[in-house]
Amino acid sequence: MNLANRITLFRILLIPLFIALFPIYPQALISKSVILLHLEIHGVFYAALVFIVASLTDKLDGYIARKYNQITNLGKLLDPLADKLLIAAALILMVSLHLIASWIAFVILAREIIMMGIRIAASAQRIALSADRYGKWKMVLQVAAFSAILLNNAPFSLFTSFPVGQTLLYGALAMTVYSGYNYIKNNYLLLQLGH
Repeated sequence: MNLANRITLFRILLIPLFIALFPIYPQALISKSVILLHLEIHGVFYAALVFIVASLTDKLDGYIARKYNQITNLGKLLDPLADKLLIAAALILMVSLHLIASWIAFVILAREIIMMGIRIAASAQRIALSADRYGKWKMVLQVAAFSAILLNNAPFSLFTSFPVGQTLLYGALAMTVYSGYNYIKNNYLLLQLGH
């Protein structure tokens, strides 16, 4: 396994840590554990840091794969899977703490499921579909929004009370919908010709 794929695998392995750090434990367990009590108070901050590190590895593995010619079929499978798992975990956990509205999570997850279905259909026809720039911008906006929300609007809260995280979230939502529409529009004909 090459370095780029190892970094992607590391990102996948960070997801359970991200989940474990989130303050989602029952009160009965929290009252019996100093560690869980600490996580109840500071866990979202730690989870945000893990989320940011995991998100940065997405850029790193892609850079290494391209620079050192380490692009593999395994990497093409694992990289988007790691992204989807990280985003899905963050959405579910943020909804559980009422940090974001459930309908926003539903729209984002629905788009990801539809895109996965299209990629599977394309793969069955031996057509390789790559992410376009709108999909990449969507991911950047999602990571920025989720990070700001998890950090309770920090570092922006030092300068303004404006809800930067929520604003970024609506931008990410708009880009999620637009990038999904654009991806379907641009690849529909290609998939039809593949039949």
